[in-house]
Amino acid sequence: MALCQGLGYTTMRLPNLLGHESPAEATQQSASWVPLLARECHPHARVFLCSLFAPVCLDRFISPCRSLCESVRNSCAPIMGCYGYPWPRILQCDQFPRDHLMCISSVAHGNSSIRRWAVPQASCRDCELEEAASAKELLHIFCKSDFVVKLRLMRLNSSASALAKFSLGSRLEVLKHGPLLGGEMRGRLALWLERDATCVGNLSRHHPDGGTFLLTGSVTGERLLVNKAFSWSKRQRHLATAARKWKQHRCRG
Repeated sequence: MALCQGLGYTTMRLPNLLGHESPAEATQQSASWVPLLARECHPHARVFLCSLFAPVCLDRFISPCRSLCESVRNSCAPIMGCYGYPWPRILQCDQFPRDHLMCISSVAHGNSSIRRWAVPQASCRDCELEEAASAKELLHIFCKSDFVVKLRLMRLNSSASALAKFSLGSRLEVLKHGPLLGGEMRGRLALWLERDATCVGNLSRHHPDGGTFLLTGSVTGERLLVNKAFSWSKRQRHLATAARKWKQHRCRG
């Protein structure tokens, strides 16, 4: 179950708190939430969702506390709304208990607890194709980003009714790799391509068969978060100019 990898336990109770009776059903239903985690809308979103889809195998269920549900909902529902998905009725927070010792209210790292999460402002334009800015503006964006790459996405399936799947083309130009080693970029991009379906959907809306794109974004742990995307074409001369100037460009503090 990709949604719940790396949480520190390997056995779960079934039926789960959402009524799924088999591992296959729970895995299938959980897959649609993986792209939301890629948007990093809340640091406890994975813990909250996995307490429902894959509750740890103990003598009794340990459900999420109402406060955890409300915190995750308040941060993630606006991002879901950007893509036309409301917070589902099955996850209404008033069904969960108020905070007490037998529900999940927070996650501790070592001896210090994560501070209360500030609700971010949803940016529905994150990872939407943008109009090409001037070369000067693009260089400013490059400076603020952890990574900048030029890549080609190729559609794998031809059925118009099937969910489009894409792969990375063989040519990948890394203009800036930030905290990553140069050789790590392709693997991280492959993971992004697999998990951030909402972002890939935005890029393919106007390019259903794939295309060449310039992507900028940030690096958080093993994940890449694409913030800005530009369609690369001969008409977008500012992109080529900025990419060429970047090799000698010095960012100012």
